[in-house]
Amino acid sequence: MKKLLSIAFAALLITACGGSNSQAGPASDQARTEQNGQKQEKTIHLTKAEFLQKVYNYETSPGTWKYEGDKPCIIDFYASWCGPCKMIAPILEELAAEYEGQIYIYKINTEEERELATAFGIQSIPTLLFVPVDGQPQMARGAMPKETLVEAIKTVLLPASK
Repeated sequence: MKKLLSIAFAALLITACGGSNSQAGPASDQARTEQNGQKQEKTIHLTKAEFLQKVYNYETSPGTWKYEGDKPCIIDFYASWCGPCKMIAPILEELAAEYEGQIYIYKINTEEERELATAFGIQSIPTLLFVPVDGQPQMARGAMPKETLVEAIKTVLLPASK
């Protein structure tokens, strides 16, 4: 009986600890985005000071749009309590990983950065601002499916890579 329990216990240990790489996809994505037990997000949260430096300094050049970045970006104006914002957050993380090195995806919490939300006339969330390196930004309101976001990236932010 003891021998049978020992064998069963050993088999349980082997199946629990071994062969955990049998899945590709979400498990490998999770391993890639986790470090030291903490999730490493690909989207970048901005404060007002960072926004002024990395995106647009509306205090020194009001009324004249001049993008400060070196790559196109999407700016997600969101709130932590917003259901649709929570729905698109993982999609934006996926897109940040898929387009890494090509675009930035910034996030601005409208509850913490009220001045930025006011400066851009944010009245509903989520609101996404698509900012090409050259040209004027384009705004979209509401949660969108990934396919729509990809199309916007291809047409507004990266038109040469079609």
